[in-house]
Amino acid sequence: MAGFSVDWLDLREAADLRARDVALLARAQQWLDQSSSEQSRDRQQPMIADLGSGTGSTLRAFAAGGVETGRYAWRLIDHDADLLSVASERYGAGHSLETRVADLAQPEHLSLGDINLLTASALFDLVSAEFIESLVASIASQTHPIAVYTALNYDGITRWTPAHKLDMTVLQAFNQDQRRDKGFGPALGPHASACLTQVLTAAGYTVLSASSPWLLRGNHGTAGDTQLMTELIHGIANAVQSSIEQAELQEWINFRLANVHTGSCSVGHMDLLALPQRVSR
Repeated sequence: MAGFSVDWLDLREAADLRARDVALLARAQQWLDQSSSEQSRDRQQPMIADLGSGTGSTLRAFAAGGVETGRYAWRLIDHDADLLSVASERYGAGHSLETRVADLAQPEHLSLGDINLLTASALFDLVSAEFIESLVASIASQTHPIAVYTALNYDGITRWTPAHKLDMTVLQAFNQDQRRDKGFGPALGPHASACLTQVLTAAGYTVLSASSPWLLRGNHGTAGDTQLMTELIHGIANAVQSSIEQAELQEWINFRLANVHTGSCSVGHMDLLALPQRVSR
């Protein structure tokens, strides 16, 4: 699995927090609190396991949503020990928090049997349908209900202003690159939310969803938006460079960078919350 730097994760943090659907996040907390007395008889705190946790973005999202995150036990799971070390430094003192370095591509070995809520941020568009089927089968087979909250799954829709004639060509090439194997088998890319919904529904879950797009603006937004758009332009260009003639791609890059301070960008995502039917309300 390809890694992500702390700088990149920190850069996208503000956009991620703005994008998350507030109602779904609140519903995830509500479900956790309502079910904790039944599910956590042997533990004082209900357990949240965050897959691909990085430096703790899901924990921060709960906190930003007004949740008292110290009420829960957190298990942060990632393949990158350096990112987990940063998470421990930032949150270890104020939380019941454990970190686990694991091969995320093997869900049967992720130690999820004792959790109450499984979370992930910007992860499932990187994985394959087979991974999702294996993961859902693992949590659905547990003796107690486990809810699933997953945010910021890319949906394949990106819009820029001002428009450029190559925007759709670049987007189509980028979406094709999103299907490339990222270490979990052929990635779902924009089809992640549909696959999650199908597999979770078949396993007996009630699935709620909401749009959660990045809304990035140049001078009308924050300095972080401008920097994030700049990095996004370069990242997209790098992903599609083998699919688009170099001179045309450079024209698109130059145009997008020239307008980064006054233009805008919307990158579509979906948030999902899956509740076990027998305890959903």
